[in-house]
Amino acid sequence: MKNKELVILLVVLSLLVATFIFAGTVVSRPVKRFLKSVVPAEEPVTREEPLISKSPAAPQPRITDFTAAPDSAKEAPARAEKPSGKKCLAGIEFLTGFATGHLEGKGKYSMIPFFLDLDFDIKPFFKRIGINPPGLLQFVDEPFISAVTDPHGNIEVGNNFLLKIGFLPESSRIQPYFKGGAGFLYISQHTLEQGTQFNFNEYAGFGVHIFLKKNVAFTAEYRYRHLSNSDIKQPNKGINSGFGVCGLTYLF
Repeated sequence: MKNKELVILLVVLSLLVATFIFAGTVVSRPVKRFLKSVVPAEEPVTREEPLISKSPAAPQPRITDFTAAPDSAKEAPARAEKPSGKKCLAGIEFLTGFATGHLEGKGKYSMIPFFLDLDFDIKPFFKRIGINPPGLLQFVDEPFISAVTDPHGNIEVGNNFLLKIGFLPESSRIQPYFKGGAGFLYISQHTLEQGTQFNFNEYAGFGVHIFLKKNVAFTAEYRYRHLSNSDIKQPNKGINSGFGVCGLTYLF
């Protein structure tokens, strides 16, 4: 059994590494566009040629070049061009907080989770099939790791795939939303409820984005989690936990 659990742990870690590599590849493009829009482009240094005075002569008539660009066009600051395609990655969230549940024979099951949410806008997909959602609609890829504090020091590591649905127009300063989905995880804690340490989980919860700036929001969320191994091995009684998390959301 230990060999199987080691293999499962290696598979989970490999999937997490692949997720972070994919996230870095996807996030790097909007970050570069953001930096270009914030850091002004350096203006080229023009070197003025010294005037060479010659013997006095009759003043030359001034010739006006009407084809030259106006001064306003020359002095306009350089701006990063917006990409022609639609943005797929809409935002990124950093969430942490506290979670608690109950284990048979061991009492309280407490942990401190750390979530990295990659928010992908899926409204364009639905518009292609004739559905026009009025508000926020996102697919969320969520790698996470949790530090278990009770009943003993342990860890949880895994990845969730969630759907986030907003209740107000995306331009609203306050955006309440529903979030739900499923994922997989490895828990180092041995329990009487579960016959395996590799498990699946289902989430459902509500949260709110409160925008501090146009693209930065404070996020608070409560979610309920059910953990089980889908009857891979008995026992499979399940473990339920409640999560309260908060953090920052950055929109691209």
